[in-house]
Amino acid sequence: MLQDTLEPLWLDSFQAVLSRCGLVPGDTVAVLSESQSRPVLAQLALLAAARLGCKPFSICLPTPFEAAGPVVRSTGASTALQGIAPVVGALAASTLVVDCTVEGLMHAPELPAILAGGARVIYVSNEHPEALARLVPGDALEPLVKAHIKRLRGARDMRVTSAAGSDLTISLAGATCGGNWGYTTRPGTMTHWPGGLALAFPAAGCVNGTLVLAEGDVNLTFKRYIERPITLRIEDDYIRAIEGSGVDADLMRSYIAAWGDRDAYAVSHVGYGLNAHARWDSMALYDKRDFNGTELRAFSGNFLYSTGANEVAGRYTRGHFDLPMRNCTVALDGVVVVNQGQVET
Repeated sequence: MLQDTLEPLWLDSFQAVLSRCGLVPGDTVAVLSESQSRPVLAQLALLAAARLGCKPFSICLPTPFEAAGPVVRSTGASTALQGIAPVVGALAASTLVVDCTVEGLMHAPELPAILAGGARVIYVSNEHPEALARLVPGDALEPLVKAHIKRLRGARDMRVTSAAGSDLTISLAGATCGGNWGYTTRPGTMTHWPGGLALAFPAAGCVNGTLVLAEGDVNLTFKRYIERPITLRIEDDYIRAIEGSGVDADLMRSYIAAWGDRDAYAVSHVGYGLNAHARWDSMALYDKRDFNGTELRAFSGNFLYSTGANEVAGRYTRGHFDLPMRNCTVALDGVVVVNQGQVET
């Protein structure tokens, strides 16, 4: 395990990212954390904001725990705010919220009110600071992601194939498409660091076909590389069968069934990674507690398939899988944008 200390490089990295969020001296910066947050992340955010001449303040809330039900991981929906109106009001009135909660506010019910107040939010993924420092966004990532978001928004369908046997069709009619590059300057928006993704939340009934998780693909909810193939049969958004032998398939079947919720089997979002500095192999080099895995969601050329909550399709569940896949080909309206795991330029 690496030491969580206030290294100069970590602080320089936080200052660089907050600078890219368009902060100016005098801006108010709320640093949000919870009792189970990694303390060094909140400390670095506060110091970096102070270095920029801003007015930072800290809000730390107790982490809620539920004794019953499956272990909750990788949801993107922190429950720390608990709808507490004074906290939501303080965040909404800030120039920037640095979100250091464990799961992040991306799908939290309080996020719309925070953004409606004019705040912008950056979720600092719950990684060791070393990983964040490796993935400080440069100048090239934003235009690249924006170009692919534009392509997604202009497309009618996405098709995903692979030599392992995947053949998945996604209608993009009615989908909400977006992405991020690791910082935001516009009030009322949210991003996360590390960044480098273009993705779509499909409308209901738009995803059909076969998805084969091959050796070396990733189940980020378990923080585990796939060692034996798993075949997912998908009809009208829902996984109808999880085929495969061995512990990888057994774990997936067990965890998804434990929710007792049909929507846990449905698609959440689909997309692909664009960050050339993010590495597929990085998960092998960190202890699980030091690693959240946003880097693997963003590594260049991965196809990211996720199950669980999808507000666009009107589905809400806490069961969630993020499944970055290598060596896939992704085509938009028949035009290849990712060719066997390599982003087409």
